[in-house]
Amino acid sequence: MHDVAQAAGVSVSTVSKVINGRYGVAASTAAQVLRVVEELGYESSLIASSLRRGRTHVIGVLVAEFEPFALALLEGISDALQGTGYDLLSYAGSLSRGDGAAVQGWERRSLSRLGGTLIDGAIIVTPTVEAPSATVPVVAIDPHTGPTGPTTVDSDNLGGAIAATRHLIDLGHTRIAHVRGRRDLESARLREEGYRTALEAAGLPFDPALVADGGYRPDESSAAAEHLLSLADPPTAIFAANDLSAIRVIEIARQRGLAVPGQLSVVGFDDIPAAASHEPPLTTIRQPLREMGAAALRILLDLLDGAADASRDEDAHVRMPARLVARASTAPPS
Repeated sequence: MHDVAQAAGVSVSTVSKVINGRYGVAASTAAQVLRVVEELGYESSLIASSLRRGRTHVIGVLVAEFEPFALALLEGISDALQGTGYDLLSYAGSLSRGDGAAVQGWERRSLSRLGGTLIDGAIIVTPTVEAPSATVPVVAIDPHTGPTGPTTVDSDNLGGAIAATRHLIDLGHTRIAHVRGRRDLESARLREEGYRTALEAAGLPFDPALVADGGYRPDESSAAAEHLLSLADPPTAIFAANDLSAIRVIEIARQRGLAVPGQLSVVGFDDIPAAASHEPPLTTIRQPLREMGAAALRILLDLLDGAADASRDEDAHVRMPARLVARASTAPPS
């Protein structure tokens, strides 16, 4: 601001008034200051502005890493942010590929770095722990432990998994395997529960040998697929806990000379963009990811405006439907 004041021939306080939209500056003087601001490329500091005004008008979206699930949510958040007067800061809190201490609690570290100085509120994608001491309003999407902490948005993981497994049963499959997600995630637990519930409802016995850990990751899902397809009595269909795992299952099946869906049917979960473009197009359970992101943003803005109370039941948890999208990766057993 000193540079702008010197170039415009005015005081620093005048520049401050113009930049912050305060009264008391003649129109011609304000125009001169803004012209110099444009010429010098001046931008106010978010941190300095937040210290002065208590607001940055920036929403933070905190993710562990930028993978397809998080990117689809980001698109919905970005769409819903248009015209609100807020900017978006997307922050990857932990790019570590490991489990345990290296990843656990990444959202707390991220909030301590950003909250109150760079962002007015945060949307946290699949947080590993609660953040009760956050200095800004927080909305969590698909938290690891389920809707037990701050305001949350998720989808019907149980109902979606039941629909996925029932689809395979309706096609005539009786030997159906499951590549499950990470054991520390509530979403993965619910998807396995839905798989078992659908088997039980159809009178099919649950076989522990047909469940393998995929960890929601392609590398772990490769080992799971190899194991399941090497069984003496291999499955004719596999329900994978997410699309990335399902796509890897298809790749492993092809490497083993199996036709999909001719000799093996595969269902995923999420409906990320790659699901529809894959060959064959993947049958999956669609989570309304963009809508989930938009809903989280609307709730957070209400919290910032004081229009919502995170302690009220109707604000505390939003669950969205998950539905089957049947494509070409499933067929009756040969």
